Amino acid sequence: MKKNDKELLTSRRRFLRQSACSALGITGVVNTLAHLRLVNSALAQAGPLPDYKALVVLFLFGGNDSNNLLIPQKNHPAYADYKSGRGVLKILDSTDSAYVSGDPASIPLTTTSGDYGVHPAAPGIASLFNSGELAFVANVGTLVYPTTRAQFNAGSVPLPPQLFSHSDQQVQWQSSVPDQPFTSGWGGRVADLLASQSYADGQVSLSVSLAGINSLQLGDQEIQYALTSEGAIPLSGYSNASGPYGAALNADGSYKTNLQGKRLKAFNDITNYTYQHLLEDDHAHVVKRAQANEGLIGAAFTEAAASGVDFDTIFTNAQTNLGDQLKTIAKLIAGRNSLGNRRQIFFASIGGFDTHQDQLDAQVNLLGELSGGLKAFSDTLIALGVNDSVLTVTHSDFTRTLTPNGQDPNTAGSDHGWGGHQLVLGGPVNGGQVYGAFPSLKLGQDLDAGSSNRGRWIPTTAVDQYASVAARWLGVSQGNLSSIFPNLARFNDPFGGSANLGYVTV
Repeated sequence: MKKNDKELLTSRRRFLRQSACSALGITGVVNTLAHLRLVNSALAQAGPLPDYKALVVLFLFGGNDSNNLLIPQKNHPAYADYKSGRGVLKILDSTDSAYVSGDPASIPLTTTSGDYGVHPAAPGIASLFNSGELAFVANVGTLVYPTTRAQFNAGSVPLPPQLFSHSDQQVQWQSSVPDQPFTSGWGGRVADLLASQSYADGQVSLSVSLAGINSLQLGDQEIQYALTSEGAIPLSGYSNASGPYGAALNADGSYKTNLQGKRLKAFNDITNYTYQHLLEDDHAHVVKRAQANEGLIGAAFTEAAASGVDFDTIFTNAQTNLGDQLKTIAKLIAGRNSLGNRRQIFFASIGGFDTHQDQLDAQVNLLGELSGGLKAFSDTLIALGVNDSVLTVTHSDFTRTLTPNGQDPNTAGSDHGWGGHQLVLGGPVNGGQVYGAFPSLKLGQDLDAGSSNRGRWIPTTAVDQYASVAARWLGVSQGNLSSIFPNLARFNDPFGGSANLGYVTV
């Protein structure tokens, strides 16, 4: 597409969307079918969004024990140390002579990066990896500087504060600046930068969360927009069988003469009033923006329904909290013309990974939900024809200790660790590989932090390196990376250096 054509399309799209939002804010028509048809018709004539890209950040809260997600197989040099260190939590290669028929066994992966398998509850992840849609990035974690075991034990380099603390490590993952007080998330800084470069042409924020307000998407300019798996949350008290505002609005968007209609009109009159007090005026703007966003989210869902893709059928085996979040994100991507942004950052999450006990049973459910959700999400994006435009990356507080905290496989779990393995998914991914550096899994040496010999792996890839690859793919220039990741220069270059982080081509 020629530059002038792209600018004309962008300008036309911005005009249509601003006109739609203006109408929504003034009249209170937030979800009527008539208005949605008008918006969708105009956007369809404007054509598809050029150069669209979406990044999905999926946070596994609680500290996913990735020692049992990406597992060395029998011919891997770390296999013997895995067996001895994991104790009652180990999941064996089925070709191991010690393997007992009928016990869970790791699912082998096809890879040129070594002999690996995945948890037996994650066949979807194995399928995605073997088909080239998914890759692993090994031993990622929060770092202030590159750190060796000797430096850690001697205290000779600065370390992330409050290591092994859930809340601190969750925030540090989302900020990528562990040695400074939290002020913003790396996703929020990316969104601010991209919005300033005209990648955000719509009225809905470039940052959308399906898991509530989060630290990752906190920025200075782009305000994260949180919605549920059901969509935007409408004002209560106005819904009926015909829709969220059916009790208050007629089909043409005019107010009904009943009590609900009068109440909604009064509410909109109040929010449209200009207040002298800045706090009151800003609150009214927040309410109006929420109403406008609600209409646009509804328009996106309508656009997705017209795509011809049966979202519910594809997610039949992923009807979980995470599956519902990913299905909604897929619908918003399908409805991207209604939202209007050429770049989008989505946030989703799944909790429950703090497996201090009953880990073997818990991980069957947790990793099963993760695997099923990712597989359905990938299948949906492929059906929509947008898989090459969407990149999904995982975060988690930390991995957990290699050694178990008990000897009974029915009750044992693991404790807080440090560096862990992350998943990257999508058409942009150079899949079927394990990137970064897989730890040796030797207790009391190499990367095992401290003197407890529990298998707390010092990360060999910093969050800065890992996340910067995703940010670069999304559109952040090489020159602007230092403003997003101020500590990045302390580590090996993730783009063509020895860090082995080419999980996408940028």
